[in-house]
Amino acid sequence: MSKRAKLHEYRTFVTRAVRQPGTVGAVLPTSEHVARAVAEAVPAHGTPTVLELGPGTGALSGALHERLPAGADHFAVEIDSEMVRYLAATKPWLEVIEGDAGHLGDLLRTADRSQVDAVISSIPWTLLPADKQRELLAEVAKALTPGGVFTTVTYVTTLWRRNTIAFTELLRETFEEVLPRSTVWRNVPPARVYVCRRPR
Repeated sequence: MSKRAKLHEYRTFVTRAVRQPGTVGAVLPTSEHVARAVAEAVPAHGTPTVLELGPGTGALSGALHERLPAGADHFAVEIDSEMVRYLAATKPWLEVIEGDAGHLGDLLRTADRSQVDAVISSIPWTLLPADKQRELLAEVAKALTPGGVFTTVTYVTTLWRRNTIAFTELLRETFEEVLPRSTVWRNVPPARVYVCRRPR
C-alpha cells in the first residue's frame, strides 16, 4: 500500500472512531503485522470461501487477498455504510455485503452462499453486550463448514477486563478448540489473535 493510501486509510478510520466510538474498538487500523498473523489461519490451497466480519477500512483484507489462492471466494459483511463505500472505492476486488452479522445466515442466503471455510473477524467484541456476542458467535458457528476456522483479534490491554474474560470464555463454549496465538506487539495496542475450530 502506498504512503498516500495508508494515510487515507488512517484518516478514514480515525474519523469513524471519533464519530462512533461505541462501534470502533481501536485507535488505529490493525497493523500489517496482525494482518499477516490472521492471514496464516486461512487456507492457501484449493478454492476456499472466506468471510470477513466488520472489515472496517480493510486493514486485514489485503493480507488475506494476497494469501488466498486463485479461485477463492473472499467476501465481507460490514454494518457501517460509510465503510462499505470506502471499501468499494479502495478494494474493488472485495465483495462487501452491507448488513448486521447478527443476521449472518440470512445474509449468506441472500448472497447465494451456504457455509464458509473461514471467518475472520474485526468486530470489536468487547464493546458488545454479552447477549450480542453470543448471538454473533452462534451465527458464525452455524456458517462454518465442519473443518472451518474462526479467527478474531483482541487487545492485550483489555485481557484482564471482565468483558474480555467473558468473551474468551464464550469462545470456549462455542468451539472445541480455541488457540490464542503469540501476542503481536507491533500493533497499537498490542494484539492477540485467536484461532478457533470445531463449533460445538
